[in-house]
Amino acid sequence: MHYLQPYKGKSTRHTCPSCETIHSFTQYLNGDTHEPIHRTVGICNRETKCGYHYTPKQYFADNQMSQSSSMSFKNIPPLQKSSPRVDPVGSLPFFYVQQSASYKSNFVRFLCEILTNEQIHSIGENYALGATKNKEVIFWQIDITGKVRTGKIMQYNPTTGKRLKHQNGAIDWVHNKLKKTGTLPEDFNLQQCFFGEHLLKIYPEKSIAIVESEKSAIIASSLFPDLIWLAAGNLNGLSIEKCQVLKERDVTLYPDLGAYEKWSLKATEIKKQYNCNIILSNLLEVEATDIDREKGLDITDYIIAELSTNKTFPEIQKTFSPNLQALIGKNRALMVLINGLQLDEVLF
Repeated sequence: MHYLQPYKGKSTRHTCPSCETIHSFTQYLNGDTHEPIHRTVGICNRETKCGYHYTPKQYFADNQMSQSSSMSFKNIPPLQKSSPRVDPVGSLPFFYVQQSASYKSNFVRFLCEILTNEQIHSIGENYALGATKNKEVIFWQIDITGKVRTGKIMQYNPTTGKRLKHQNGAIDWVHNKLKKTGTLPEDFNLQQCFFGEHLLKIYPEKSIAIVESEKSAIIASSLFPDLIWLAAGNLNGLSIEKCQVLKERDVTLYPDLGAYEKWSLKATEIKKQYNCNIILSNLLEVEATDIDREKGLDITDYIIAELSTNKTFPEIQKTFSPNLQALIGKNRALMVLINGLQLDEVLF
């Protein structure tokens, strides 16, 4: 029985034969000899950025060998560079999204305190929010072709809107739960996409705004529906592979505090590779105080803070769409956000 090499320090993690990243590759070991089957047989730990996975079964089939072979690593003939193949991107049946569809999560309960029923309904329709029996929210990752990659499961405080941690941390995944029940195979090839990515096909003419968290994307989308709001999922979620769906689109990036430099470098790469028109917002870097930085302020905190203040605003810009004009008419604080978020450069 062949198995993945247990982690015992960096020496047990190797250079990936696909992306060539050091200390990122876990090799399969021969169950009889406990030696690597071949330097190319294994899985890259960079599942989103690389996704390389070459199984023992594939290797033995490609070399017309029996899986029970006890040949040592030294005696196994080298493969041609083009031989290893990457598994197809894994996807889940859409009925899981339909089955989970619900507003009965603590996250939506929090949204009810700051948004209207109409806005919440629009969010549910656009982002296909789900809920578990424990009132956790499910942020489904549906790609531009309509395939369901996975779902991120998170619990929120219904009063503060802050994430809550449980025994396994703050995040769980639908594909992990399905693996545990045997519904999905262990070698399910997960490749994450942007949260909200499916909207790119529905609204091909809209400009795009990208934030880090799903929460930020959802709240911003309810206030600025003229844009498609996507979530990268985390600091490292703005990968080159994931950004191929942004080709030749107008994009504005809103990095969280501490992510500006990293996202700035990524923006340069993305613009060069996919011919995107990219604007990088420095809003948080300019506005944040030392206390804000200690608290880890994100764009959602800024939006909620602005909406809770009472200020006077200039006349509604007639260049905005009728929908956005109506929203500003109901909540004049949106004009401050439009200026602060540099949305005037995107919406005009």
